[in-house]
Amino acid sequence: MFKLSGRKIHNAGLPPGTLVRPESAVAMPAKITLINYDRQQYAEKEISRIEDCFQCKDSPAVSWINIDGLNDIGMIEKLGTHFGIHPLMLEDVLNTAQRPKIDEYEDYLFIVLKMLKYDEENESVDSEQVSLITGKNIVISFQERSGDVFNPIRDRIRKGKGRIREGGADYLAYALIDAIVDNYFIIPEKYGEIIENMEDNLIREPTPEIFQSLHNLKREMIFLRKAVWPLREVISTMIRGESKLIHKTTVLYLRDVYDHTIQVMDSVESSRDLLSGMVDMYMSSMSNRMNEVMKVLTVIATIFIPLTFIVGIYGMNFNYMPELGWKWAYFAVWGVMIFLAGSMVIYFKKRKWL
Repeated sequence: MFKLSGRKIHNAGLPPGTLVRPESAVAMPAKITLINYDRQQYAEKEISRIEDCFQCKDSPAVSWINIDGLNDIGMIEKLGTHFGIHPLMLEDVLNTAQRPKIDEYEDYLFIVLKMLKYDEENESVDSEQVSLITGKNIVISFQERSGDVFNPIRDRIRKGKGRIREGGADYLAYALIDAIVDNYFIIPEKYGEIIENMEDNLIREPTPEIFQSLHNLKREMIFLRKAVWPLREVISTMIRGESKLIHKTTVLYLRDVYDHTIQVMDSVESSRDLLSGMVDMYMSSMSNRMNEVMKVLTVIATIFIPLTFIVGIYGMNFNYMPELGWKWAYFAVWGVMIFLAGSMVIYFKKRKWL
């Protein structure tokens, strides 16, 4: 289940650029991975000190610094000081309640994305903020915790597949964004299967439990839309912007990511429309069921009205009632009541009220 309320922000009222550890930060040392590559060579290592990657600043090769974990504020401050990263940018990195966005600085592009992963075991979606800082020859990625969707990118760098080793830092940033967006396609597909099964159950027997599940799915679709919809603006800014950090050759690939984003949005909107229709179907089914119950009760009440009238008359304790002394009076009254009830039932069936 997604949490629509988001995470608490503890830096309200503090001076701009103040770094505050996010509530979601895992209490463990940050994992820092450094990848350097160009057309001819490639090097990958896990480092324990952030100072070990400072030489990447002036390196002609492309450097990818990936940081898993936002617990170490001091390490992030050292990184920002050495690479000249604006404090506001670092503040946004630690504010994990950000919506997807892009900010252009003089020497860097700052991109915030939501990485969504579907958990098959729990049948739920895990949301994590990923922050990308893209410079001339460097990409720094911040993740809330270990585990991501970037392994295909790492394999392409290791094996030299595609043109990633020939591209610059902007192409690496595109590849990371593309991996996140491609992973979005899995979630609407999974939810599509759930919605189909739920629709079958809804048609067979609408229950309050199904309605609650529909409500939960609608909330999750709202969160998914909030995670994907602003991404269109981010990619559109990268395509139409005039930043010197994005080359024209990379713009062509960004357009493809933009198309993928539109497709994901269409899938999300289709699922939302289906869920809205299913909610209406549930309400209609419950209303029809109530109408059927009321119709049966009305027919029963209508049949018993004349019978009650007859019983009421003969329940009066007058001494001189004509039929009281008749031998067959009891059976005659029963016959009249049965005839009236039967006639009304036949009439209701002819009118298709039963």
